[in-house]
Amino acid sequence: MHKLFMLLWLLWQSAAAVTVIDDRQVSVEIHKPPQRIITLLPSLAETVCELGACDKLVGTDSFADWPHSVKALPKLGGLYDASVEAIVRLKPDVVLAAKSTRIISRLESLGIKVIALEPQTLQDVERSMHTIAQVLHLPQPDAAADRLWQRAMLRIDKAANKLPATAKGASVYFEASTGAYAAGEASFIGGVMRKLGLKNIVGSDMAAFPQLSPEYVVRASPQWVLLAESAQSDISARPGWRDMSAVQAGQVCVFSHAQSQILVRPGPRMGEAAEAIVACLNKAAKQ
Repeated sequence: MHKLFMLLWLLWQSAAAVTVIDDRQVSVEIHKPPQRIITLLPSLAETVCELGACDKLVGTDSFADWPHSVKALPKLGGLYDASVEAIVRLKPDVVLAAKSTRIISRLESLGIKVIALEPQTLQDVERSMHTIAQVLHLPQPDAAADRLWQRAMLRIDKAANKLPATAKGASVYFEASTGAYAAGEASFIGGVMRKLGLKNIVGSDMAAFPQLSPEYVVRASPQWVLLAESAQSDISARPGWRDMSAVQAGQVCVFSHAQSQILVRPGPRMGEAAEAIVACLNKAAKQ
């Protein structure tokens, strides 16, 4: 009887285990639903919460602030300064981190399971939702991830219907962060803009978030300029920008801090990002 019980227990454990392949192409086996999760990228915390497991989070990176409940969690650093010691003290079952997080190998050497995800394109975001749903051991992980994805896509489609006529097919430059890092066609926000019917001046043949010179933007002469809060500066002081038609016509969208946080995070709030872009284009078009 004891042997039969052990066999059944082992079979149950085997069936309960989930193996996921992260963005390093590393296979990670999660033996049971994680009860203590750490995320080291804001969009990963948002995805965990939107998949119904916010109560399993015990710590996040320093910038995670949505939903409101994650603000009270221990803040553990970012891509380059996450604290190994603080993470170990929290005894996580799994850590969800960006592939570029520096401490991944150290955490793994300590026996901590790490799922590395690098959602840069729309396809990456969809895949990361599926991966996280599997890590959480949701009853129907693919169905749950599909619902989350489709909810975001539906909001983007609805936002596209509200795009002002003057902006349809218009060329756009979106500056995502300081240092003139642009959101290219290949990026997730570039994908959102494409779905809205906008034309990115940074083509798909370039990196998702390339660093561009002011001259590049001037030569491309976008009809609209979009700036995340962290990229804001006196744009008229940039070489040649004062004479760009978009600047002269006032076709410049400058987003608030809260809006920028949505716009630059590759997660479940991409529908809201689309709505913020369309709202700003409508407001500027009426002025």
